[in-house]
Amino acid sequence: MIPPSDDEIVFYTNPMSRGRIARWMLEEVGRPYRTVVLDFGTTMKAPDYLTINPMGKVPAVTWRGVAVTECAAICAWLADACPEAGLAPALDDPARGTYLRWLFFTAGPVEAAVTAKALNLLAPAEKAGMAGYGSFEQVVDALEGAVSGGPWILGDRFSAADVYVGSQIMWGLQFKTLPERDAFKAYAERLSGREAAVRARGIDDALIAAAQAGG
Repeated sequence: MIPPSDDEIVFYTNPMSRGRIARWMLEEVGRPYRTVVLDFGTTMKAPDYLTINPMGKVPAVTWRGVAVTECAAICAWLADACPEAGLAPALDDPARGTYLRWLFFTAGPVEAAVTAKALNLLAPAEKAGMAGYGSFEQVVDALEGAVSGGPWILGDRFSAADVYVGSQIMWGLQFKTLPERDAFKAYAERLSGREAAVRARGIDDALIAAAQAGG
């Protein structure tokens, strides 16, 4: 891999991964970035990449001498690092509490509950209090409420929370891991038409097509 310079955003990904969330966020930010495509089980586990993410997973973003992994963290970090994009409320804006609440609710309880349900590993009702998500039904109801109050999580204002929450909902609908509630479908439709989302999909879909053609 080419060593990054401190002023260059480098994006490590695979187009068939959660890296698609980070790609969308980078397109929303609008700054130039360099993409490094890694393969599962090989370059993703190579020693030079493990210095960036010891988990050997994507995505990761490096910039200004810092490496950030985990999609929710990447979205939050880029939004704060690029305030000109207007993707996060300021520190003294009361809306920041709502923004962080749903961003990390989705990264925590939603991700955990959806994964547990898909693997038939949901906590039994008598043990639900031990699980951070409580029950799958509680999580889905709360998530539905978060996207029902306006076009975006913060009402009329689009933010990085919509990139992350929206990605999870769109994948949940696509893979049938979330119920097809009207609020989810309407939110996903609004998000899928954003210019940055369309660009990001096009880039990653082209990478997949090229890899399949080459194989």
